Amino acid sequence: MDDLSALPPLERLRTIMARLRDPVTGCPWDVEQSFATIAPYTIEEAYEVADAIERQAWDELKGELGDLLFQSVFHARMAEEAGLFDLDDVAGAIADKMIARHPHVFGADSNAKSAEQQVQDWEAVKAAERAARARGGVLDDVAHGLPALMRAEKLQKRAARVGFDWPEIGMVIDKIAEEARELSEARETLPQDKIDEEMGDLLFVMANLARHLKVDPETALRRANAKFTRRFAFIEAELARRGKRPEESDLAEMDALWDAAKAAGL
Repeated sequence: MDDLSALPPLERLRTIMARLRDPVTGCPWDVEQSFATIAPYTIEEAYEVADAIERQAWDELKGELGDLLFQSVFHARMAEEAGLFDLDDVAGAIADKMIARHPHVFGADSNAKSAEQQVQDWEAVKAAERAARARGGVLDDVAHGLPALMRAEKLQKRAARVGFDWPEIGMVIDKIAEEARELSEARETLPQDKIDEEMGDLLFVMANLARHLKVDPETALRRANAKFTRRFAFIEAELARRGKRPEESDLAEMDALWDAAKAAGL
């Protein structure tokens, strides 16, 4: 076999991907894959990158970024096989986009702007790009494949740009109280599909509150998940010291241990 290690890293990776997809000598699993079957892995790898950053696991981040890069190479290879585009086209397209969206760096615009003004300029450029693609509605190109909480925030942000938004946070909080009441009433009187709908309405407004508070709801919930995991692990460890498992305890005991975990700063 020829020495792949002699190739530049990106060319080596592209060659490896081509070998894996070879219909005769490649890996049967890789050959069978399609855009649709690989997409869930792409999302998973992106979350693993975010997780490494959240934990400040810098020794892991390089590997996670490599896994995510490999997903792009995989999709580009399948596109090349289908005659759609290749990895060079992908790299060229994003390079062109970054240049077009940063006229204050690569063009004649002044770069003496605040970060907030640059974000506004960025959104204006993206709006012009959407118009050029003849997208009909304001919400048309908010990706359906995003996690639901993230998509809710993006839908609301897009609608807010054209004035469809509550002008103050207090009105959002009032709406949360209203939706919570409706969910409580639905729980007592309505079928499960209506309860699901009311729960969705409440979550949607919670995402809106996060946007108004300039909180990333995905990050906030991910941190809450991590905090719950730490505190529940504390409960399990303390119960184990008492010779118990969680199912052998009761809510009062576990709740007291939860408070102890909070007091310990977990």
